[in-house]
Amino acid sequence: MSRIGNKVVPIPDGVKISVADREITVEGKLGKLAWTHQPSIAVAVDPAAGEVRVSRLDEERLSRALHGLTRALIQNMVIGVSQGYEKRLEIQGVGYLAAVQGDVLQLRVGFANEVHKKIPSGLEVKCPDQTHISIKGIDKQQVGQFAAEVRSVRKPEPYKGKGVRYEGEQIRRKAGKTAK
Repeated sequence: MSRIGNKVVPIPDGVKISVADREITVEGKLGKLAWTHQPSIAVAVDPAAGEVRVSRLDEERLSRALHGLTRALIQNMVIGVSQGYEKRLEIQGVGYLAAVQGDVLQLRVGFANEVHKKIPSGLEVKCPDQTHISIKGIDKQQVGQFAAEVRSVRKPEPYKGKGVRYEGEQIRRKAGKTAK
C-alpha cells in the first residue's frame, strides 16, 4: 500500500490542472508543465475540492511502484508552476570564480582553461557575486540536474575543501599526510 500515492495533491490558487488522454498539464503563474503518466495509473482532478487524486488500476508490482512516483511528480509540477525551485551553489578556492555571459555559465575553477556550461532553456542562472551561483526554474528535475552538472565540474576535495558545492553542504575534511 502506497502511503504517498494515497495522499491528495492540493491545488493552490492560480494553478490549473487538466488531464486529457494520460497527458497531465499543469499551468500556473510561472509557466506550464506537461507529463504523460503510465496507463496502469489513474489521475482524477476535482476542481471543486481543489485536489488531485492518484490511484492504481491493478496490484501489479510496477503499478504499485509507479503509484507514489506519479503523485510525487504531480506535486512537484504544482509547486514548480506556483513557487518555482532554486538551487544555490558556492565556489571555494583561491582564484575560483563564476560568471554568466549570455546563455553560458563560465567557471574558472583551477583548470588551464575556463569551463563553459550552456544554460538549458527554461532555467534562470544568476551570479550575485563571483563565488555564488543561483539556479532557478519550474522543473525540479531540470534545476537539480543542471546544479549537479555544475558541481561535477570541480567537486569539493577533502583536504582543502576547494571546489563547487551546494550552499550549506558539509564537506568531510581529511587530515593531510603531515598530521599524526
